[in-house]
Amino acid sequence: MSDAAQPTAAEVRAAVEAVKVALDRHLAAVERRSGEDDPAVHEAFNQLAAAAEVYDELLYTVHDEVTPFEIPGIEESLPPYEGPAEPQAVGVLIRRDYTVVEPQRLLAAARRIEEADEDVADDLGDDAFSRTTHGALGLLFGEYEPDEIASRHREFGLEEGDSTLWVTAQEEPAEPGEWLAAPFEAADPAQVVCRFDVSAVFDDDPDDDLG
Repeated sequence: MSDAAQPTAAEVRAAVEAVKVALDRHLAAVERRSGEDDPAVHEAFNQLAAAAEVYDELLYTVHDEVTPFEIPGIEESLPPYEGPAEPQAVGVLIRRDYTVVEPQRLLAAARRIEEADEDVADDLGDDAFSRTTHGALGLLFGEYEPDEIASRHREFGLEEGDSTLWVTAQEEPAEPGEWLAAPFEAADPAQVVCRFDVSAVFDDDPDDDLG
């Protein structure tokens, strides 16, 4: 690579100014956030991560130095967008992980669902779904919308793990039933318009440093 192609100290300075702007935007988004999963906060986080990565690379190239912090990347894990410029439809792919930390709470919630329909409960007898974790989960997710379970997970004896939401572009709407047999098989990262991730790996709890 020629000297002319090498980044300059001025570019490093511009990159650090971009980090400062991204930091201010991230703080402003956090201060205005409307809830735990506010998309504006996720977007500001992604912008901050991207700006920090550019600065870190330039700093190392020009000055042979690195920053003392690392921001986990999200969007950089996706390939460049190759979808339609004006999508006619979108698909929303959601994954939420939970750990069953209090099985008795889960079983109790399932029993309440069964007891709400006394005829069904009487017919089931010893075969009640609420007697097993597997059956209880089926009752729970059959009764409540995923968003309600997410907001009440502790009540059901569940602990949240990682979650992600992908918005994927489509050339045209899918035919009814077209993808039901394999709903996630056609997920193409190059068609992702945006994504939002929640993970404990992004947590920065000041109490952790108090010892």
